[in-house]
Amino acid sequence: MRVPTLDVHSPLDGRLVGRPLAATDEDAAGAVRTAREAQPGWAATPAADRGAALRAAARAVRDAADDLAAAVQAETGRPFGSAREGVLAGASTLEQYAELGPVHRGRSLLGGHDATDLMVPGPRGVVVALTPWNDPVAVACGLLGAALVTGNAVVHKPSERCPHTGALLAELMVQHFPPGVLQGLTGAGELGAALAASPDVDVVAHVGGTATGRSIAAACAATGAKALLENGGNDPLVVDADVDPAWAAAQAALGGFTNAGQLCTSVERVFVHQDVAEAFLEALCDEARRWNADPQPLVDRAHRDHVHAHVAEAVADGARALVGGEVPDGDGAFYPATVLAGCTPGMRVMREETFGPVVPVRVVPSFEQGLAEACADEHGLAATVLTGSMANAQRAWRALPVGTVKVNAVFGGAPGGAAQPRGASGTGFGYGPELLDEMTAVKVVHLGQAQLRD
Repeated sequence: MRVPTLDVHSPLDGRLVGRPLAATDEDAAGAVRTAREAQPGWAATPAADRGAALRAAARAVRDAADDLAAAVQAETGRPFGSAREGVLAGASTLEQYAELGPVHRGRSLLGGHDATDLMVPGPRGVVVALTPWNDPVAVACGLLGAALVTGNAVVHKPSERCPHTGALLAELMVQHFPPGVLQGLTGAGELGAALAASPDVDVVAHVGGTATGRSIAAACAATGAKALLENGGNDPLVVDADVDPAWAAAQAALGGFTNAGQLCTSVERVFVHQDVAEAFLEALCDEARRWNADPQPLVDRAHRDHVHAHVAEAVADGARALVGGEVPDGDGAFYPATVLAGCTPGMRVMREETFGPVVPVRVVPSFEQGLAEACADEHGLAATVLTGSMANAQRAWRALPVGTVKVNAVFGGAPGGAAQPRGASGTGFGYGPELLDEMTAVKVVHLGQAQLRD
């Protein structure tokens, strides 16, 4: 019988990185059973001890930062330095939840004088965590940390595009928890579907594409599990008439080209006021050429085909590729930073998440129209507005139907923030202290006095 494997090729040069074994549906069912058996004992473990275990796991991740970053680079093409930053961010997240978990609390209620009334949070049970490839350690650590520290048992399946990274992360963390409390499984989408459909799973936490998120939501509707979803986004950038167009172009490039556009909150579409459009496009082209001097590959050629299909279709429909827009020769999965002008709302590159180094630009006659078109989308992950007008900034952040609004910076924000995506982009808090609430369920307890026998 042929043993299923995952063939992983380097996006840098196409060489074979490895062929890890893929778990079967039977493996998935066994992992869920093991988690179910281990979870009550872990839930009964004092919260401070659960935090200490998570803190030890964080140290192991931090100590292995170079090895994890090398695995991320080999499998996804992310530059080593950037990959290492993601690993260290993941370790920091584990440390944060190690501190937050033991102080996560309910509250007392004001009932009768002769009784005690409480609202007490407790673990939901078994959590399946399905995590992406674009920032695999940082994202996984958030979900794993919050689930474990609150007393849940976790089965983790990383993306099939970074199985070695996921396996190494599991190896580093598993040893710090009782057997069965944390398990890692390697496999493709079919494995994730089997885990999500298990009737013995209480939470399915997913970060990834919208289509997969919708299938998980359907599976959870059938089993009664809680779906915690951060799906894809189609994040707009609105550029007002009063800002420096060169600065705005640098912001657009940073948001659109960082990590080759493979971030959940990448800039996916730009609406620029006609008064600054010409200077903005000229500066944006200069920015794209600078980014192309040190290119980063996409995760694989299949994803490159997806990105280029969006670009080619837009050009066929009348858009102009001012920079980039062509598949380069040579090995690997490289695609140039691309600037598209003359884009219209009906183009797929404006309606769907491209998830590549492509910035499609639409010129609008007013800030109001740009804001209206930015709002007219089924996704609701994040958005950015560049404006010197406080009135326009206020109008924008209130109107945009997204979980995160950034004014005058495509990246940034205070630590601990937690947003709820809207629409096709998912549901539930994915970060911050509020993620502890997502991983727990509250029980109301009324302690009255018994009437004793004489």
